[in-house]
Amino acid sequence: MDSKREKDQDADCEKITAVLLKSRTGEFDLESILFLKLRGLGIHDLGCIGECINLERLDLSGNNISNLAPLASLRLLSVLNLSANRISNLDPLRSCDSLQNLNIAGNVISSTENLHCLASLRKLENIRLKDNTYNYTNPVCRNALYRTVVLEMFPNIKVLDGERIVGRGSDLYQLCKDIDDTIKAGLYKNGQLIEHPDCKPWVEDSYWEIKRSNNAIIEEAYKQFNDVLHECRLLNNRATHVISQTERSMSLKKQPKQFAI
Repeated sequence: MDSKREKDQDADCEKITAVLLKSRTGEFDLESILFLKLRGLGIHDLGCIGECINLERLDLSGNNISNLAPLASLRLLSVLNLSANRISNLDPLRSCDSLQNLNIAGNVISSTENLHCLASLRKLENIRLKDNTYNYTNPVCRNALYRTVVLEMFPNIKVLDGERIVGRGSDLYQLCKDIDDTIKAGLYKNGQLIEHPDCKPWVEDSYWEIKRSNNAIIEEAYKQFNDVLHECRLLNNRATHVISQTERSMSLKKQPKQFAI
């Protein structure tokens, strides 16, 4: 009953309190909290969260937060998820020197000017202002030059909106994206899907068939594998039979005894 009451309280807690933080983390001292997840709790006041000065990872997504002032004291914070809130001012984050990963998709950031306060964060490598998976975005993302301006503003950024800009995999990602865009452009004309009746497969139908080798060692390994596979199937059939018999006997034991008079 008590646990249910706690869940009901957590489901709609407007302000972060020391009691809430301790109950969610099990920590007695707020300074001992390193990781904190307060997703979708209806929070609009960050309260005493600034006392968690050793916090490294924080998830506040899906709330009603607009004022980030209490986060200014979190100097060790490296990962921050503020998606799906009502944030328009990011100034308090300028003092979060350790910040590396920031998710602010689904808020009300209206201009790239609102991002200038983050330019001094040298460790910031991953910024997300929109998330197509959850259909989260910001008004600033409607600007055609949005990506260009952000990349110029943050020269050290490696990932923007989930897309890798530099580093391992960036070239491959861009290549796949270009190929995908080219294919889509070739499939449609004036909004209509183009049909290609003369299209032929790139390879013969038999291309994907496994070809048997003349190598005696491979042939022997292939035979042994089939033997093991056959034994596994036999064991599976026996196990299924034993299980069904056991279930049948247990169901018979549970049936009430009937007496004839």
